[in-house]
Amino acid sequence: MYEYDKKSFAQILSELRRTAGLSQRKAAADLNISQALLSHYENGIREPGLAFVVRVCDYYHVSADYMLGRTLARDGSMLTAEEILNAAEPGNVLQGSVLATLRGKLITSASGVLFGLLGKLGDKDAINAAADSLGCHIYLLYRLLHRAAGGNTAYFALPEEDCAAGAASAGASLARTDYARALAKLSREKAAFPDLSHEAVNSAFPGRSQGMIQVLSTADGQLNRLNQSGLK
Repeated sequence: MYEYDKKSFAQILSELRRTAGLSQRKAAADLNISQALLSHYENGIREPGLAFVVRVCDYYHVSADYMLGRTLARDGSMLTAEEILNAAEPGNVLQGSVLATLRGKLITSASGVLFGLLGKLGDKDAINAAADSLGCHIYLLYRLLHRAAGGNTAYFALPEEDCAAGAASAGASLARTDYARALAKLSREKAAFPDLSHEAVNSAFPGRSQGMIQVLSTADGQLNRLNQSGLK
């Protein structure tokens, strides 16, 4: 049996058709099924067989992993350890465990893509708010490590009790609100947002875009599992 998430498949199937600018009737005819059956698939009412999954992958030129919601890359690619290391600066030397180095490079690549895209927008408020939110999260993670290692709390200006009470998390949340507000303002002003299609991002950020895809795919999977477990 192939791994299958009915909700993800239905959403992806519908999104692919709309992105291609096809009517449900046209897509159904091309896929050799009735429009009613395609509608059931797109709404998660019916589950398709493996043969249909293969046929729809060929039709939209995507991988089965993408179609089944297992990766955000249409070609099904995921960043490998070799690709991560090759994307690093020349002469890079592994520091610490391999896992920590690889995960760190994924985050670095994803951050680079995010700020590269924000740079195309050129809005200082959005850029600063994104940096502030990310910085607060890094600050909190480092401070927890510092505390566990028995570090001197006097190293930080923020009192330990205030940090433990959630000051850093609150700072990240406020910055995220500012970020959302800045993006909403740009949207209202009809700003020219960058093309976020997989092809465009991969072309603009070769190598690093795979890091972004890996981070998004991992986080999306974790959050979806938490969401599903919370609904049960």
